Amino acid sequence: MQIVIAFACGVVFALGLGVSQMTVPSVVIGFLDFFGEWQPALLFVMGPAVGVYLVAWHLRRGRCSPCGATLPATAAHRLDARLFVGASIFGVGWAIAGVCPGPALVNLARPNTFTLGFLAAMLAGVGLSHAVRR
Repeated sequence: MQIVIAFACGVVFALGLGVSQMTVPSVVIGFLDFFGEWQPALLFVMGPAVGVYLVAWHLRRGRCSPCGATLPATAAHRLDARLFVGASIFGVGWAIAGVCPGPALVNLARPNTFTLGFLAAMLAGVGLSHAVRR
C-alpha cells in the first residue's frame, strides 16, 4: 500500500508541475529574471505549495508519513560550507537551465535532447559529489 500511496503522490506532483508549467524552462527562466522581463506567475504556484507543506509538516512532524518514513520533529539547522556550496551550485544550474530534477524527470514523458542532456549532467554531478565526499 505504501508503494501505491508514494506513486499516487508522485503522479499528483508531476501533474502539478505540468499544469503550472514548471516543466517549461523558458517559464522558469522568466520567473528568475528579476532585472529583466520578470514573469511572477510561478510565485502563485510555489507560494501556496510552501504554505501547504508547512501546515502538513507541522501536523505530521514526529509521526510516520503515509509512505512509512518518520518525519523529523525538528528541522535540521546544520548550516555549513557544504550546504551553501551545494545550494549555490543547484541555484546557478537551475537559473541557467530553467529546470531542476523534479521537472526534468517529468519531462522524461516526452524526452528531448535537452532533457536527456540535463539528466546526464545531473547524474554526473551526483557522482562527482559522492566522489568528492569520499
